[in-house]
Amino acid sequence: MTQPADATKFTKARRNRTFAAGVAVGAAVMLGANLAIGATVDTAGPQPTVTVTASAQPDQPSDSAAQQGLGIDLSRRIDGDPTAIGAVDAPVVMVAYADYRCPFCSLFEQQTLPSIVTDYVDRGLLRYEFRDMPLFGQHSVDAAVAGRAAGNQGKFFEFMSAVSANGVVEGGHPDLPRERLINFAELVGVPDIEQFTADLDDPELLAAVQADYTEGRQLGLSSVPAFLVGDTPVVGAQPIAVFEQAINQELDQAGIIR
Repeated sequence: MTQPADATKFTKARRNRTFAAGVAVGAAVMLGANLAIGATVDTAGPQPTVTVTASAQPDQPSDSAAQQGLGIDLSRRIDGDPTAIGAVDAPVVMVAYADYRCPFCSLFEQQTLPSIVTDYVDRGLLRYEFRDMPLFGQHSVDAAVAGRAAGNQGKFFEFMSAVSANGVVEGGHPDLPRERLINFAELVGVPDIEQFTADLDDPELLAAVQADYTEGRQLGLSSVPAFLVGDTPVVGAQPIAVFEQAINQELDQAGIIR
């Protein structure tokens, strides 16, 4: 039976609150007493203020959404999506929310993502889908649009890798004015720089970035990086072992023999 419109809205709102709760405690479930590290934006002032947080997590949190499984699917599985890598029909999808100017996102993309790609994506076990979550001002939004402009020419992940490599070296939240974005595009071999430059002002690319951001906010996210591995939340640039545990758990639940 079809739910009434108001009931559907209630179910969606409850699902989103459940995901937000799971994100809040997901790292605790998998990390024990380790530190969950991420970058959080404080929106109280007229301009976002970046605060880096490292908060100790309890050893054994009580009954949580993460422990029970969130039971939601945020994967898109769009064939040809330039912001995703891996087989469309991979048994597990890892959704990542990140900001090009986030230092912890850069660490993940440089130090952890390559291992995940080698061990899981390239073996057909995992699909990785990127979502833009530009929390740190206009340069973050501009960089997100630039990533999609590079993606239009088949260079999304190359562009993201170049920007994140610079982020690791430079540290903090590096400025990314238009000239630098064009330089990164040239560095990774975007074929048509003139088209890339024009696409930096493409309203459709901006709308796609805004749609990702809105999705993240509706899910209760206020820090990056944040991930959903199947229905297991992982928060922060955690050690590779944390991601392996989450991925292996989802593969086991799917009955996949590695």
